[in-house]
Amino acid sequence: MSFFPDVASRASFAPDKMRKVDCFETPRLLVGLNCFEPGQTQKVHAHEGADKFYLVLSGRASVTVGDETREVGAGDLVLARAGVPHGVPEAHERTVMLVGITRSGQFAG
Repeated sequence: MSFFPDVASRASFAPDKMRKVDCFETPRLLVGLNCFEPGQTQKVHAHEGADKFYLVLSGRASVTVGDETREVGAGDLVLARAGVPHGVPEAHERTVMLVGITRSGQFAG
């Protein structure tokens, strides 16, 4: 595993649904890309015992966390704490998000 992965070159898109691309995984953390074409979605879901973030690398999309939905763009960071529903109701243009999720029960404090 490289300590300096070239994340941007890993983006990959599919015409029918959002594509997930793993960047790296450790026992404590999973980091990947969620790649959306315009109009694609990610259903609202939650991760019990695991925090998640989205960092928008490019594009624009609507993101829901809890009962709030906002439009986000390149440079925006979104946090969904463990158990809080989150998802992407719609990508407004081709969008790449860096996504990280902690592993359940791995972090104390």
